[in-house]
Amino acid sequence: MANHLDLEEQEQIDQLKHFWNTWGTLISAVALAVALGLAGWNGYQFWQNRQAGQAAALLDAVDAAAAGGDMGRLEQAFADMRSKFGGTAQAGLAGLAVGKTASSAGNAALAKAALTWVAESAKDDGHKAIARLRLSALLTEEKSYDEALKQLSGPFAAEYAAVVADRKGDVLVLLGKKQEAVDEYSRAYQAFSESMEYRSLVEVKLNALGVKASSLSTKAVTEATK
Repeated sequence: MANHLDLEEQEQIDQLKHFWNTWGTLISAVALAVALGLAGWNGYQFWQNRQAGQAAALLDAVDAAAAGGDMGRLEQAFADMRSKFGGTAQAGLAGLAVGKTASSAGNAALAKAALTWVAESAKDDGHKAIARLRLSALLTEEKSYDEALKQLSGPFAAEYAAVVADRKGDVLVLLGKKQEAVDEYSRAYQAFSESMEYRSLVEVKLNALGVKASSLSTKAVTEATK
């Protein structure tokens, strides 16, 4: 009986050896790849968390400089953010903060530089959209109307459609293009919900151009909202 068991065990061992000789290299390679993949993923997650933490700290520095009105520190902190953490969401937020603070302080050059970077390079599409809207406002104030329209002519998410149309209308009025302005204001009026106060402001603009928003024909509304 013992010999019989020994033979069975030996046969199992031989089968295991054969299996390992046939598939061992592949199994080891797969196991190594999985282990390396897990290690790489964990390392990437650690790196991402570390980047986010450091970017958040630098964003705090930007906010502190903005609160104190220190343009030198503000510009330096944002430069560090762009160079070290330009791919983070915090960089977009920092750029918007710099743009707002610099604009309020009358530093148009810094404001435009920060907003242009966000509009072109920010990670978050929402940050890009806001930057382009604010940049268009700055350019309009400088009477750079064509450049302002360029900022408003690119693709925007649907939730920005009404505001973008209203801003376009403002610029077109300043360019003396009344009918085009009416078209844009009509788009904005139709896109805003009735409960929004902004809609009433657009209605005032339409009235000033001789158009009663409440009496827009179906055809006019359809054409204006295309």
